[in-house]
Amino acid sequence: MSITAAKGFTAAGIAAGIKENGNPDLALVVNTGPRLAAAGVFTSNRVKAAPVLWSEQVLKGGRLSAVVLNSGGANACTGPKGFQDTHATAEKVAASLNTAGYDETGGHDAGGVAVCSTGLIGLLLPMDKVLPGVDKAVSQLSPHGGEKAALAIKTTDSVHKTAQVTVEDPTAGPEAGAGWTVGGMAKGAGMLAPGLATMLVVLTTDADLPAEDLDAALRSATRTTFDRVDSDGCMSTNDTVLLLASGASGVVPEKDAFTEAVRTVCDDLARQLIGDAEGASKDIRIEVINAANEDDAVEVGRSIARNNLLKCAVHGEDPNWGRVLSAIGTTSAAFEPDRLNVAINDVWVCKNGSFGEDRDLVDMRYREVRITADLAAGDASAVIWSNDLTADYVHENSAYSS
Repeated sequence: MSITAAKGFTAAGIAAGIKENGNPDLALVVNTGPRLAAAGVFTSNRVKAAPVLWSEQVLKGGRLSAVVLNSGGANACTGPKGFQDTHATAEKVAASLNTAGYDETGGHDAGGVAVCSTGLIGLLLPMDKVLPGVDKAVSQLSPHGGEKAALAIKTTDSVHKTAQVTVEDPTAGPEAGAGWTVGGMAKGAGMLAPGLATMLVVLTTDADLPAEDLDAALRSATRTTFDRVDSDGCMSTNDTVLLLASGASGVVPEKDAFTEAVRTVCDDLARQLIGDAEGASKDIRIEVINAANEDDAVEVGRSIARNNLLKCAVHGEDPNWGRVLSAIGTTSAAFEPDRLNVAINDVWVCKNGSFGEDRDLVDMRYREVRITADLAAGDASAVIWSNDLTADYVHENSAYSS
């Protein structure tokens, strides 16, 4: 259940001293090939962290041999020095891997190393800790290091997040276990809002596919998973999702099957992100049905997900459907107010824009709350995941400084 479940990858997670509390804070993932294909999606925030700018640049070649990630500092809004530090980190990873003999793919260079950072915005990273930490991480690389890497990228996460899908190859004949795998790890508990990627995620596969196929699969998968997680309406400066392919299985999967496997892993990780959202006590599944088109369905779902009054009502286990209608009414979606229907946990508390079934029938005691908004305007639909707004969320974000 990790990024090293796929053949052709090693990983490590160590404590470099970036975090003052001494917890793990630096992770390294290395693709040992034979293929070094990669794709990525990044935040659409116009304020982008130095690692995002660097990784966008190196991915233009569709090739990555390694990814280095740190928690404990975002390296965002740090000017030219921050970008220089990102470049220096990539250079250090390449040099350290070459010195250690990780040259299965013909050697490493900074142009094949992606960099990801997470933590407080506006502070330079302690490079006197980061660079020696890279050497330490390289010395601990292992095919079994995926879980340690996932632990090292946590910030306010209460748990580390990993997922995996293995698909048997029907053309492989009687060989047991033949097939390909997609594995992944993610971090994220706050600043979760749509923007192609909503956190740091690394996905790996041993399928044998070129970068353009990875890019198509990744964009298709993230569109209906990570892009539809909307915890608090806050978009990060550092959001990154990377997909690396080693080709080590020797299997070239059918494109639709591969895309579905990537989507399954992304969906699993997205659900874990919502389940670990800062201070949350409820996971809210918002399904918009019978919309005129998918864009309308997504816009309405986002509006409902970002309605703080509704999120407070869900926390208080109050089936306040009026707040759902008021959120719908702020959108540009096609609908007639007197045809709107709303269900909360399958009880249609609003029918035709007015009161419906008895709201006392709604049981909201459990972790998952389901809201269905029927626009009665077409046949399109979309699902957005969010969570309730709690005093713990306010406390955590008023005290957050690491």
